[in-house]
Amino acid sequence: MEVNPNLSEKAQYDYALVLRATKEKDQKAYAELMQRYEGAIFHLINRMVFSQDDAEDLTIETFTKAFKKLPQYTPAFAFSTWLFKIASNHTIDFIRKKRINALSLDRGFTNEDGDRMEISVKDDGLDPMEALQKQERVEKMREVVAQLKDRYRRLVELRYFEERSYEEISEELDLPLGTVKAQLFRARDMMAKILETSRETI
Repeated sequence: MEVNPNLSEKAQYDYALVLRATKEKDQKAYAELMQRYEGAIFHLINRMVFSQDDAEDLTIETFTKAFKKLPQYTPAFAFSTWLFKIASNHTIDFIRKKRINALSLDRGFTNEDGDRMEISVKDDGLDPMEALQKQERVEKMREVVAQLKDRYRRLVELRYFEERSYEEISEELDLPLGTVKAQLFRARDMMAKILETSRETI
């Protein structure tokens, strides 16, 4: 596949990492891609949701989505542009689902690539049927979590059922903060695979 000659050196380096990750299954390439953009993605999302905890979760989810779609990436444009689009779309979906009061987002914002984004947030409550469906999703999630190995299951329970911060989990389990985030990332991937196997979605 030919690389777009208009790509910057940084973008061409990113593409080389993408090839290593997808063609050679190089875990270090995945890790480096995440390391290069984790801060910028977090900053973008944090400006959209105004919550550090939510932004941390959404950042991990963005990379989970992006890495699953990585074989679809083409060097017609920069990897960073592609990644930021996934992050912004995923966060907009989150905002809609959580019905965050984000009136200030109506003014929009500009990301680091200079793209202007306008966001419209629908604000309506759950009707009884939606509430029932939400409860069913929570029960399905618990079934999936129960299938994880002990260390991953405990992390997920602390984070999502007990709503602990990353720092609190790190302290309780006596694990480095980076390890907590990395293992939660792996736990999400495992849960996604369980769901794919069962052909069900949360």
